[in-house]
Amino acid sequence: MEAQCSLCRFCPKLSISLIRSPNYSFLLKLPSSSSSFVQTNHSTLRSVWFKENIARRKNVQMVVSASLKGEVSKTVIQKKKLAVFVSGGGSNFRSIHEASLEGSVHGEIVVVVTNKSGCGGAEYARSKNIPVVLFPKTKDEPNGLSASELVATLKHFEIDFILLAGYLKLIPLELIQAYSKSIVNIHPSLLPAFGGKGYYGMKVHKAVVNSGARFSGATIHLVDEHFDTGRILAQRVVPVLANDSAEDLAARVLKEEHGLYAEVVAALCDERIIWRSDGVPLIQSKEHPNEFY
Repeated sequence: MEAQCSLCRFCPKLSISLIRSPNYSFLLKLPSSSSSFVQTNHSTLRSVWFKENIARRKNVQMVVSASLKGEVSKTVIQKKKLAVFVSGGGSNFRSIHEASLEGSVHGEIVVVVTNKSGCGGAEYARSKNIPVVLFPKTKDEPNGLSASELVATLKHFEIDFILLAGYLKLIPLELIQAYSKSIVNIHPSLLPAFGGKGYYGMKVHKAVVNSGARFSGATIHLVDEHFDTGRILAQRVVPVLANDSAEDLAARVLKEEHGLYAEVVAALCDERIIWRSDGVPLIQSKEHPNEFY
């Protein structure tokens, strides 16, 4: 009971029942004062301390010790509700959805937003009984929502994070303000190179090949009011080979995109995004909590 009361002081809205059994012992383990300070050894991070960020995390860890089966660790984190925005086939959307079904992403895609009602991503969502919302309202899509209606709809679905997966429209300011630091996008180059208005899809890969760049890759970044200028969350590098066509490079980058996006979404849902003192977001390693990348 004493441990339960201590936990409630950290998470007043969290309700956990303590179970006592002759065969199993259960222990609630709160972060110690020494573990509230985490220092990275990476030289480029300038030995930044993360006490304030970690103190702000909404949830604490619960360690469950079973005397017959050894120790099992669990993290008490509410499952996140996700909205995915698509304009095309939605291969990244599919990979994230599959990861959520497999359990590697502690979140659920509860709605899909598209500007093209007949695109592959929207069709896939309907096949999985995921609601599809049209945005924005245009001549081609007269049933589309306005920006304020879109925000209200996402609030109705209680969305925690918005994932852009090949969505080709500029996100309205109303949505960015309503979901500050909660909208992420994937771009098929190593931003800030080959990004901005007009750089999307195959146009990006053609520009990379024509430039003579030796490397390209994928970037996942937070979304602000401009194209591809938000803070970078993660990147993955691929080589540009001497005889590559734009299609060759696109296939190589896309293969990396699928794994990278699912990895970042998992970190978002696990609340493992830590903000450095200079405003740079870092991802806390799940296997090694004292390491950041």
